[in-house]
Amino acid sequence: MALAVLVLAAGLAAASDQTDVMTTVNQFVDGFNKGDMKAASAVCADQASIIDDFPPHAWSGSGACAAWASDYEAFAKQNGLTDGIVTLAKPKHIEVTGDVAYVVIPADFTYMKQGKPTKEQGATFVLVLKKAAAGWRITAWTWGEQ
Repeated sequence: MALAVLVLAAGLAAASDQTDVMTTVNQFVDGFNKGDMKAASAVCADQASIIDDFPPHAWSGSGACAAWASDYEAFAKQNGLTDGIVTLAKPKHIEVTGDVAYVVIPADFTYMKQGKPTKEQGATFVLVLKKAAAGWRITAWTWGEQ
């Protein structure tokens, strides 16, 4: 009986951690979708690594999320991109091991490019998060286009 209780408790803790991890991921995406890069960056760890499909393609170290956000806004302005919306599908994989999480999520990105609707379908958003005193924080992420 005690073993069954321990197994159930471990399962509930893992489910709770997965929910908390996805709450952080969704906060990042919600901030981006609202054009609130400060809110999106707020769920990043100060030290982070990012790979994305626009130049310079890689950001790392202190303030990486804020630097990525600034570069994205400049790239979008230069290329006539507006109204960017990321839509996440059901995660393909969420693994929580202690205070570290690994997440793989299919995603689409819709936006206007010089006034014309554009859509990137079937991208993959991969993230690593670490649990800190303030909750789960994104320490690394990459966006892979199809």
